Amino acid sequence: MSFLKWLLGGKKDSSRAHMSTAPLDPRAIPSYLHIEGRRHILVGSAHSAGMERSHDDDSLLVIVGGADGDKGLPDFGLFCVADGLGGYECGHIASAVAVRTIAHRLTQGAFLRLLEIEPSEEDQPLDELVSRAFEEANQAVFKRAAGGATTLTAALMLGDQLVIGHVGDTRAYSIRDGGIECLTLDHSLVQQLIETGAINEEEALDSPHRSVLWNAMGKNENLKVDITSHTVTPGSCLLLCSDGLWGVISEEEITNIISEVIGPQMACEKLVQAANEAGGPDNVTAILIKFPFEVGIPL
Repeated sequence: MSFLKWLLGGKKDSSRAHMSTAPLDPRAIPSYLHIEGRRHILVGSAHSAGMERSHDDDSLLVIVGGADGDKGLPDFGLFCVADGLGGYECGHIASAVAVRTIAHRLTQGAFLRLLEIEPSEEDQPLDELVSRAFEEANQAVFKRAAGGATTLTAALMLGDQLVIGHVGDTRAYSIRDGGIECLTLDHSLVQQLIETGAINEEEALDSPHRSVLWNAMGKNENLKVDITSHTVTPGSCLLLCSDGLWGVISEEEITNIISEVIGPQMACEKLVQAANEAGGPDNVTAILIKFPFEVGIPL
């Protein structure tokens, strides 16, 4: 079982995000990428401080697990992207505290119970687990990162079940059949202006209020968390990213990059590279999950 892959965005750039990419010899492509019957998810991630920032306030986290030979255990995973606010130390600490707290809570509440020989019949619903984890993370940010705040978008997967928790303007996208759909709604002033009809989406791109958030961890004791539940679509992709990505390259460009490269790791590196080549005004982080054509074992 490959159980834990822990990644927290550090202060240094992901060096591969700045490298030029040579054409890949098809003979070097892992054969499992072409097997439609493969069972396990594939995950990639990349991050960069960007071209104009000297530090990285983003944090990302990936936990994945699965078992071959155990017919009762589905693939499971937790994926988080957080964008810290409030300056160098406060922002980085806030985002790191948020993803660690989420990971601790959901590892205990979901994954460790899943691995029990005799699982409890009174397991808490996944959406309630995620909601409670966000509340605890908010309190942890208040306690350990005073003066800082952070956005957070997290996806909890068990088999074909997917629950997304969201605060701020990090985003989750579903990508399938050449199309892209944003699964989250920005908690920003400009989004409120769009909803009231004060501006349209094209005008929002140049709005001075584009980065003003009304909701983030560490800003309010009574945190508003968006919780949505989804059924995984076989063969689809899930992208989590910070505004350093979606604010710089279009959804069409994101879709094209993902469809043109082999594997989620290369896709993430190309996405980060594209954001930096477009100016890289902010920290940029991406996690891409590729679901198999036969998604685990439904719970």
